[in-house]
Amino acid sequence: MQQATGEPRTLFDKLWDAHRVVAGEDGQDLLWIDRHYVHEGSFHGFDKLRARGSRVARPDLTFGVADHYVPTRNRGAAIADPAIRDVVGRVERNTGDFGVQLFGLHDPRQGIVHVVGPEQGLTLPGLTVVCGDSHTSTHGALGALAFGIGASEVAHVLMTQTLWQRRSRRLRVHVSGTLPVGTGAKDLALTIIAKLGADGGQGCAVEYAGPAVRALSVEGRLTLCNLSIECGARCGLVAPDEVTLRFLRGRPFAPAGDAFDRAAEEWLTLPSDADAVFDREVSLDGNEVVPIVTWGISPEDALPVTASIPDPERAADPARATQLREALAYMDLRPGQKLEDIRIDRVFIGSCTNSRIEDLRAAAAVLQGRTARVPGLVSPGSTPVKQQAEQEGLDRIFTAAGLEWAESGCSMCVGMNGDLLRPGERCASTTNRNFKGRQGQGSRTHLMSPAMAAAAAVTGHLTDVRPLLQGRG
Repeated sequence: MQQATGEPRTLFDKLWDAHRVVAGEDGQDLLWIDRHYVHEGSFHGFDKLRARGSRVARPDLTFGVADHYVPTRNRGAAIADPAIRDVVGRVERNTGDFGVQLFGLHDPRQGIVHVVGPEQGLTLPGLTVVCGDSHTSTHGALGALAFGIGASEVAHVLMTQTLWQRRSRRLRVHVSGTLPVGTGAKDLALTIIAKLGADGGQGCAVEYAGPAVRALSVEGRLTLCNLSIECGARCGLVAPDEVTLRFLRGRPFAPAGDAFDRAAEEWLTLPSDADAVFDREVSLDGNEVVPIVTWGISPEDALPVTASIPDPERAADPARATQLREALAYMDLRPGQKLEDIRIDRVFIGSCTNSRIEDLRAAAAVLQGRTARVPGLVSPGSTPVKQQAEQEGLDRIFTAAGLEWAESGCSMCVGMNGDLLRPGERCASTTNRNFKGRQGQGSRTHLMSPAMAAAAAVTGHLTDVRPLLQGRG
């Protein structure tokens, strides 16, 4: 692999340069891939291997996870839907046939791929990480170069452990100050997306920096990087620091003992150099971040929960006015309507964005001693998260409030396993996308933090969580 120059470099450039095998004549670079995650939807890549009579080049660097299609109910029984049963069976057969380790349906480590990788210590600072899933950007929270790839690229990585890529432009988002009580990483991420727009980070590697970012836990950083793709970015990154090291130490697949200490010394050299140049820089004041929700059909359609629905007639850009009208029509909302007047039918707490133990604690803090006015589903991000939540009694808080406590999986984020909203139902959701039909045909999704989703469950409408937290520490 090529060695770096002596010029000041960003975190992204350090990672890219360390993994570049060769530069192509067309401007692309061939990158070495350290971790390749596959799931049920990766069967196209394995089919290509079989068609060519090929093997997985590095099965020791490839890890399978069953997450998108797995049931969140009746986990011990056979999967009733034959189509879903076949897809889950495929990942078991593919990983078994090609010698790839699988965190399968009945593995005690099973969970959503973007939860399992960091949780198990498979995702580490300085690594390149790919998966056939757009939210692979999540793993950049640990100082890794992580991005989603397409079906043909999955096959290429399986066969060669390399991938041709074009170097991304570099965007730094600096967040000063401190996030106020009642807000968190999800509020910050949606605020950034609303500021940049759905394509404001198009093709960029986004590095999140500044005091407010440094103050986030690794769980919060994972949420922040997870949503990078929603402003068009290729990947998101947070430079490794002592918070990162504390999170990784003792993880099953992380280095141990002296090996960890040696690795940590190297990881702490990865942050961007002081004089490193970015193609673009954006600054936000973390003190001004407030609880935020989406109202439309794109994550950029996000506003403080105390605001009102925008009026297309006041939009300066005709194209944006058209988008607003389309969103209002689909979401069955009207200009000027207060967000807090929007009633909901259901709540979902889960997904690779917000299903870690910190997320569940935040939701439980709001729900404790209260009763939900609408039904809801809580799906932890992994079996270990589920077990920890149960040890802490969080499951009892959710069920006492009237919400359903389920098994781990992607669940109602994308609905591939049958966890769906009915047409016309409106959901307060901790997921990452509010596209048309994302949670079921005709479904209407409002994105928000776990605490905000819990607040909506208690009141039955979009609600500012801050009053509900008063007196609760």
